[in-house]
Amino acid sequence: MAGRRDRVFRFQPRWKEELVVAGPGGRLVLELPMGHLTAYLPTENVWKDVAPDWAVDLWPILKAELEIWCAANQASFKIDPTASVTRYTPTQFG
Repeated sequence: MAGRRDRVFRFQPRWKEELVVAGPGGRLVLELPMGHLTAYLPTENVWKDVAPDWAVDLWPILKAELEIWCAANQASFKIDPTASVTRYTPTQFG
């Protein structure tokens, strides 16, 4: 298994039930509801339409690394075609 330094993505939860994902070309935001901590990722087909250009081909890597992050943080992981992917906008909270 790749060490932490070998990972492509970094994950940081922030307020408003969001998970900031930092990758090689920028940042994006996935859903992370806190009632029952769950990270949502769209299906690969949907991802191709909604992901930023720099991340379009990285879905398999993102999926694998997000699964690892979820397991390490006692979070569930769901692939859902309706999951949102939004542009990262800095806030006072991160």
